[in-house]
Amino acid sequence: MEDASSPDLLPPLSPSSPKSLPSSPRFPSLPRPTISLQQPTGKDSSKSAKLLRRFRSVFRSFPIITPTCKMLGNGLHDKYIHGGTRMTGTLFGHRKTRINLAIQENPSSLPILLLELTIPTGKLLQDMGMGLVRIALECEKRRNEKTKIIEEPIWTMYCNGRKSGYGVKREPTDEDLVVMQILHVISMGAGVIPEDGDHLDGELTYMRAHFERVVGSKDSETYYMMNPDGNNGPELTIFFVRI
Repeated sequence: MEDASSPDLLPPLSPSSPKSLPSSPRFPSLPRPTISLQQPTGKDSSKSAKLLRRFRSVFRSFPIITPTCKMLGNGLHDKYIHGGTRMTGTLFGHRKTRINLAIQENPSSLPILLLELTIPTGKLLQDMGMGLVRIALECEKRRNEKTKIIEEPIWTMYCNGRKSGYGVKREPTDEDLVVMQILHVISMGAGVIPEDGDHLDGELTYMRAHFERVVGSKDSETYYMMNPDGNNGPELTIFFVRI
C-alpha cells in the first residue's frame, strides 16, 4: 500500500525489541520546514495540560512490553464502513521507541488526536505486515462523564486480546509537527523519513492510511484502517471504549 509520492518502502524489521525504550520521539536531525498545517474544524481549544503532564510523568515509569500481535485473518473485516467518517491516520516513530498514532481530518490539518503507545514502532509495523491487528484502548467510565472519549488522558491497551501496556494522549511537539508537515503531501503509504546521520533508536519510519471513524456512543469509537482497492495490505482496527 503506497502512494506515488511516498518514499521507499520499509526494509525488513527485526523481531526483537529492548525491554526499556524512550517514551517519546526526538528528531533533532530533521529539516525544519515552515508549518502550514490547518486547524481542524470544531477543535476545542481548552486543554487539560497539567493533567496530561501528570499522566505522562507516570507513563514514563512503565516498562515497554513487547506483545505478540498475531491473529489469523477471518475475512470479516469490512472493506467499506457505512456511516463512518474518513480520517487520515499515521503511525510513526523510530524503530526502537514507542510508536505514535496521529489522527487528522486530512493530511494537511493539525492532528485532532495524538497517542503514544507502549509498543515499539518496529514491532507493531512488523506484526501488521503479518496479519490483522486489533488494538483496544480501555478506560474507566466515571459518573456524570462529560469528557469526549478521545480526550481521555490515559488508556489500558490490549493487542489482539492480550494486555500490552498503556496509551497516553499528548499534545503534538514541534518534532511531531515537523513529521506531519513533511508527510502532508502523502495521502497513504509507508516508508522512512530521511534524517542527517544515524540515530541510536533506528530509522524514523511511518505508515499512513485512510481510517474510517465510527462513533458507537459517547463511550465508544472505532477507527478502521482502510486498504485501497481491497488489497491484502496491512490492516489495523483501533477501539476506544469506556467501561
